[in-house]
Amino acid sequence: MEIISVNGIDLAYARHGRGTPLVLLHGFPLDHTAWKEVAPFLENDFNLFLPDLRGFGQSTAIETSYSISDMADDIAGLLDHLRVEKAVVVGHSMGGYVALAFARNYPQRVLGLGLISSQAAADTPEGKERRYKIAAEVAEQGVMVVAESMTPKLSSDVRVRAFVRRIIERQNISAVIGALKAMAGREDLLAHLSTANFPVVLVHGDADMLIPIERANEIKAALPSAQMVEISGAGHMPMMEFPSKTARGLSLLADRL
Repeated sequence: MEIISVNGIDLAYARHGRGTPLVLLHGFPLDHTAWKEVAPFLENDFNLFLPDLRGFGQSTAIETSYSISDMADDIAGLLDHLRVEKAVVVGHSMGGYVALAFARNYPQRVLGLGLISSQAAADTPEGKERRYKIAAEVAEQGVMVVAESMTPKLSSDVRVRAFVRRIIERQNISAVIGALKAMAGREDLLAHLSTANFPVVLVHGDADMLIPIERANEIKAALPSAQMVEISGAGHMPMMEFPSKTARGLSLLADRL
């Protein structure tokens, strides 16, 4: 891992492969190791950059509040450091929210956008309330609250469940709380995404228990040019459950550049 200073935090990232720049943004409450199984399938076509989003993994955890847009600005700072003018940006779940915010804030820097098990809609009022409730529970009881509740919903694959639980258990409490609040406050970007002038690929499992595939279908309906890759039997972690199929889906972006 390499670590740089950006926007007042230390941001850690890994780098692999060669070719077109591709930033892979992990979901909540994970870190860059969530891409471990899919990365080898992408390394021949893409120059991969795998950051730990602020607070997660080896990146700095901060106590003050921040937004999904702030997290997108961190990625812009990373690309500045790397002297990468444009990149394909792919996000899983929460990472998809960051990717969408990046595309809104820096459209001129986006070669293509990939959303894995994600959505463009904002939280409902009930959804926001639920996130704030979980954040309060984490503050009192620690990250095990999330590890216990989320792990069964991430995948039906026992191996994947065990791997992601280990990732969750090592995350910083402040990062988990900060990300929950940032997700609760995010904007609805469906209308904005419908005007995208770069290729978009949607990868979603039909067995996703956290973000149903209907959310991806909504994006496809708003942006008919988007390519939809539905993975039968995949839950919320297709890049770990079906890494080769996920990689083939993302490679559609390379074909359209």
